Amino acid sequence: MAVTAQEFFDDDPFGFELFEAIAERIELLGEVEVRVSTSQVAFRRQRGFAYVWRPGRYVRSDVPAVLSVALPREVPSPRWKEVAHPAPEVWMHHLEVRAVTDIDAEVDAWLREAYDAAG
Repeated sequence: MAVTAQEFFDDDPFGFELFEAIAERIELLGEVEVRVSTSQVAFRRQRGFAYVWRPGRYVRSDVPAVLSVALPREVPSPRWKEVAHPAPEVWMHHLEVRAVTDIDAEVDAWLREAYDAAG
């Protein structure tokens, strides 16, 4: 049985509120597929470009949600918690999301770039 995003955040209503704020911004970009797994919620076009996950499921953390954005280049910003380079054409940027206001115009621009690159 498939898990919904709400079920993914079932025991964390604030985390779900943050997820909804992210999802609303992503839906403004255009058509996306949403896939929920046991570890994350993925937003996809031809490939995944944005992922929301809960670090507290894996390590001790007070961060309610992390937004991971797959970009075709490294984007320097002090806002990133970590940037990884898992594949030659992908830089994965991890943003800790602690408030709805963390999802702002700068994040919108990163999401737009990731969305365009994934199509």
